[in-house]
Amino acid sequence: MLSIAQRKFFTEVAALVETNVIVATTTGKTYSGTLIGVNPDTLSLCLSEAKDEEGKTLHRVFLNGNVVAQIFSVEKPFDLKALADRLEKVFPTMVRLYEENGFIWVMNKVKVTEKGVVDGSGPAAERVERVYEHFMSEIKG
Repeated sequence: MLSIAQRKFFTEVAALVETNVIVATTTGKTYSGTLIGVNPDTLSLCLSEAKDEEGKTLHRVFLNGNVVAQIFSVEKPFDLKALADRLEKVFPTMVRLYEENGFIWVMNKVKVTEKGVVDGSGPAAERVERVYEHFMSEIKG
């Protein structure tokens, strides 16, 4: 049975999948690339289109968890909670945030992720999409 802290740790690591990371190894090497896989039992990692410290691009790098010293997140993670708060202003009491699963349910019929509306149609889904697009334009500055 995992503690709450352990579950939160694995959730944070899993949230890095499909993002750019830099991994430092215990052997002194560093790799930067897109994290495409994590084994939660061993913390072994798979990076795609990774560059080593000499700048050589490698299609895939598989790192055994026991050589992973540090993982640096390069991009700021998407703030799903801030989007849920914004949607709550437009749809009071009709917004459910499922942060662990990476989505928001609006009115029990419109599913929103960091990519926008992924499930649902009609006027409500269109309104949610407009709120999402406005939110994205603000965070992109």
